[in-house]
Amino acid sequence: MTSAVIVGAGPNGLTAAAVLARAGLEVTVLERLDHVGGASASAPAFGEQSLIDLGAAAHPFGVTSPAFRALGLEQHGLEWVHADYPMAHPLPGGRAAILHRDAEQTARELGVDRDAWLRLHAPATEDPYATAASILSPILPWPERPLHLARIGVRGAWPTSLLAPAIFRSGAARALFAGNATHATLPLGMPLTSAFGIAFGGVGHSAGWPFAKGGSQSVADALRRVAEAAGARIETGVEVTDLAQLPAADVVLLDITPRQLLRLAGDRLAGPYAKRMAGWKYGPAVSKLDLLLDGPVPWEDERVARAGSVHVGGTLPEIAAAERDVAAGRMPERPFVLLTQPTVADPERAPAGKHLVWAYAHVPHAWPGDASAHIEAQIERFAPGFGERVLERRSSPPAALELWNSNLVGGSIGGGSIGGTQQLLRPRPLKPYRVPMDGSVYLCSSSTPPGGGVHGMSGWHAAHAVLKDLGA
Repeated sequence: MTSAVIVGAGPNGLTAAAVLARAGLEVTVLERLDHVGGASASAPAFGEQSLIDLGAAAHPFGVTSPAFRALGLEQHGLEWVHADYPMAHPLPGGRAAILHRDAEQTARELGVDRDAWLRLHAPATEDPYATAASILSPILPWPERPLHLARIGVRGAWPTSLLAPAIFRSGAARALFAGNATHATLPLGMPLTSAFGIAFGGVGHSAGWPFAKGGSQSVADALRRVAEAAGARIETGVEVTDLAQLPAADVVLLDITPRQLLRLAGDRLAGPYAKRMAGWKYGPAVSKLDLLLDGPVPWEDERVARAGSVHVGGTLPEIAAAERDVAAGRMPERPFVLLTQPTVADPERAPAGKHLVWAYAHVPHAWPGDASAHIEAQIERFAPGFGERVLERRSSPPAALELWNSNLVGGSIGGGSIGGTQQLLRPRPLKPYRVPMDGSVYLCSSSTPPGGGVHGMSGWHAAHAVLKDLGA
């Protein structure tokens, strides 16, 4: 029987394990931590009374992931739960723009921009699953759904800072779109940022931006059950410091980023590939803050309290300025903050009457500070009196995030920047998953296509590359 060893039990490593075990391989997964999940993990906090997400929280591309759907995670205990609104974007002056699970309602509330909003988002809104399949597949040598990707790409190739003012007349529509585009973690003047705005908005209109009931750990736990049901063996508390210490196997898959690959491979990795790994760019970081409140956030626009996710950044010019500063290595006074309110959709995650807030600010790569004060000040702008609701805080600046999960290099959560050519050549063209060294070694982390997020697609594609090479 062909054997495979997988290092790392994040969503990508577990997805690869499930695919290979179902294909008949003898699979062993080794995980450094005492639990599976990587950045899709949850844990009790605030006196064991609340369940917070240590990494990712809301999952628009988890619910639409082709891998998760094919593996049947919902038949293995995973349940998606939705807030009334997928996302809200507070604006100066006390009102907010709302992303509904209904494109027409979203557009209607944008008034003069109704038609422009619907036209721009139509490809992603009409078929969120095709959107996920097209953008979550390798672009080279040929994307999985080229026609659908082309429909998004015609306008998605534009920088957000140019496209939004060109087609939207209101500040509300421009800000709502810019917040979605900022998930690229790139300056909004960069090409392709509009594709993120279209994809996140369109998927939100239809599939929503749900939470996993019981926390993001539920995603990993369901993946573990699928993999083990197929025969995979998963060992936690096993730290791998050198590839030489791995048990003998026909195939090795690594759910790690280039920095860890260089460390584990040592001088066995050489040539242009090793040089590229050494020059890998990780991009901006995040500084995270978890809060326990004695009630809901007192947003000026009360509808925002019913949203699962909230983009706290103000206007398009404000967001663009903050992202430029971050990319240039400067900490903005008013950073872009992604905030989620998980207890709006899953109230059992906190004591009765209490609410959780999960938030992070975009900060420069490896920034040595803690953005907690910046995050709270941004929230207070749009929710006066917010600070009086806070009972407890738990901060996780970039250094703490990397200490917890070594894949979060410098606090960067996407496995590497998607700026320049690094998205197309992630980490190299044509054979992105195969590592050119002795033995059958593959990367299956977010440093390979399609990149960051809890969707398992890097592991899915890597596992299928293995099966193709094996002739299975």
